[in-house]
Amino acid sequence: MDKEMVIDLVTEQMARIRKEKNYTQDRMTEVLGLSKRHLQQVEKNRLRLNWTQTAAVCALFRDSDILKGTLGDDPLEILEVVAHDELHLSVERTIGGKVWWRTSIKKGTFRLQQNVLSQHYRILDDENYRYYSSFNKEEAKRRLEELSQLSSPYS
Repeated sequence: MDKEMVIDLVTEQMARIRKEKNYTQDRMTEVLGLSKRHLQQVEKNRLRLNWTQTAAVCALFRDSDILKGTLGDDPLEILEVVAHDELHLSVERTIGGKVWWRTSIKKGTFRLQQNVLSQHYRILDDENYRYYSSFNKEEAKRRLEELSQLSSPYS
């Protein structure tokens, strides 16, 4: 997944995201700082959002089930991984990846998961705290190895 794909996916869902919040077009334009004409053109798929507008939608509508279902979990995490190629996150609790995630490797108290929609990887511990996210599988596997050694009682 790259920036262009995220922009396209969010653009395609704008009307549904707005309706999910029960917002009028006027209210949505106030929230996002867009003109009504621009929003109408986006919703009719005649214009697409730019990266900054897409980031605003993901940030301001982070709890949207439409966005989560389209991007495959937390919209801001997806956006950050796409923007930075990888994330060394401050440890943050997740719900454990029961819907959009597939565990590929378990090592010690950590597991490497892959998102079934965005295809990016993340490392969680047994209590579902996220330590790392990236689109690079080899780098994610390397970080998993490092983390598992740090937490090993035999290190």
